[in-house]
Order: sequence, then C-alpha cells, then structure tokens
Amino acid sequence: MTGPRYDFEAKLWLHGGQAGWTFLTLPGEVSDDIEARTSHRSTAFGSVRVRVTVGRTEWATSLFPDKRSQAYLLPVKKAVRRAERLNEGDDVAVSLVIVGDDESMDPSF
Repeated sequence: MTGPRYDFEAKLWLHGGQAGWTFLTLPGEVSDDIEARTSHRSTAFGSVRVRVTVGRTEWATSLFPDKRSQAYLLPVKKAVRRAERLNEGDDVAVSLVIVGDDESMDPSF
C-alpha cells in the first residue's frame, strides 16, 4: 500500500569528502510526519522505503534517520545527479511516497 506523498525542497550536500555519499535532509515537519506514520515498522537502521521523483527521474531507495539533524536523510545516487544535472549545494525539488511493505522496490533507475 502506498503512503502519502510529500513535496519539498532541500539542499544537496556531500558527506565524507569527494568520494562520499550525497544526501538531502528532509524538512523537520516532513520527517516528523514520516516518523509518526512508520515508527511501528521494524526495519534495518530505522530505514523507510520510498519512491522518489526529482525532475524527470524516479527511483526507489530508503530514507535513514539522522540523530544529529533529527530528520531523515535521502541518499541521491550519482546516476540521478547526472541525469538531473545536480551539484552539491543545489536546492532540489523532491516528491516522495512511502512504499508499503507489500510493494515491489523495483529501482527503475
């Protein structure tokens, strides 16, 4: 079962140097709502499965809770950044939907 859709903007940032991971930090109100809706699930590292759309690119991934920011982090893989011409520091418009436990996670990208 697909959950609610969240639309927001967030700044793309790099963790761990040039070869590190690239993330978006979800806004507090979005993170709080997702936490309230998914806290009953037991998943690895508190992750939440989602389908994400940025520009014309859609993919499947997971959000991960970050204790420091008290928000969820969305990893943005290199193929997405290339396809959408995104760079560290860019403000990125995101649409994401929580994926139910019974849904396929076909990555599609």
